[in-house]
Amino acid sequence: MDDTSVAAGGGGSPEATSSVGISTRARIARVFVAMPPEVVLIVVLVALGLIFAQGSEFFLTTRNMRNVLLSVSVLGILAAPGTLLLISGNFDLSVASAAALCGCIAGVVAEENSAAAAILAALGVGLLAGIFNGVLSAYAGIASIVVTLGTWLGYRGLARLFSNGQTIRMNGKVDFITNDIFGVPAQIVLFVLITVLAWFVVRYTRFGRSVYAIGSNPTAARLSGIRQKPTIFVMFIVSGLLAGLAGLILASQLDAASGNAATGVELEVVAAIILGGASLSGGRGTIPGTVLGVFILGIMQNGLTLLSISSFWQDVATGVVLVAAVGLDQVRLRLSGS
Repeated sequence: MDDTSVAAGGGGSPEATSSVGISTRARIARVFVAMPPEVVLIVVLVALGLIFAQGSEFFLTTRNMRNVLLSVSVLGILAAPGTLLLISGNFDLSVASAAALCGCIAGVVAEENSAAAAILAALGVGLLAGIFNGVLSAYAGIASIVVTLGTWLGYRGLARLFSNGQTIRMNGKVDFITNDIFGVPAQIVLFVLITVLAWFVVRYTRFGRSVYAIGSNPTAARLSGIRQKPTIFVMFIVSGLLAGLAGLILASQLDAASGNAATGVELEVVAAIILGGASLSGGRGTIPGTVLGVFILGIMQNGLTLLSISSFWQDVATGVVLVAAVGLDQVRLRLSGS
């Protein structure tokens, strides 16, 4: 038997087999890089839904789905402006503390005044909180993560001072904020409206394009005539106002305000935004991605609760999912770069 017949019957050289393997991996990598981040999140969301549906007969009920929407509405309202800020390379870590402060202010005002006065006071304090963050971050030149880390502690301390460390009863004065509108809870309606508006601004307005430009390359954005400081300032104002709205919703849900309300929610906001594909360095992120991130966190918490999993393990699971999502995103970036 000659060498030719051996080659013909041997099935190919190791080099050829290796090249086929590399080609297959390259095709898989190209598909992975080309796949929109939202598709991956939808797959994760569906997978979580199937797992929890198998584990609990109550998971897919209408009542439970309504509970999920109620639980994620405040998180989604806070995450909408947070997404724009992170796209621009800025942070607002004070939103949960500001929400607690606004709720306490509403409770104090509601004791002696009307519901309208309480609502205006809460939104006014949220506006002032946003202005304070915006002035220091945009115009004083202090890094937003440093500013809002300080105000995160400061606003929380003020909330506890105004409430004297006690729960303030609202006596039903702002309950209408969470009443149903045509059978749908008002907070869910607000969540949807705010999310759609944020998506429209990011996708179709000059302001949204400016936010991406600032996050991608601040120097180029400045040279192209984009007014960076006013843009960042406006985003902090919106974040503060929506923190005031979130504080009112929380107070309405519980019919009470507390300086400890929304503790830890600021980290959930950041987690949802990063899960949605935003980059900590700015320039990337979408509102639909953030919404999916919000629902992933909400579904996880709800499903693990139905399965009677300890809240401590829920935190562990959330952390694992967050790290995995960031890791996949980094792999995607490296593959696209190569």
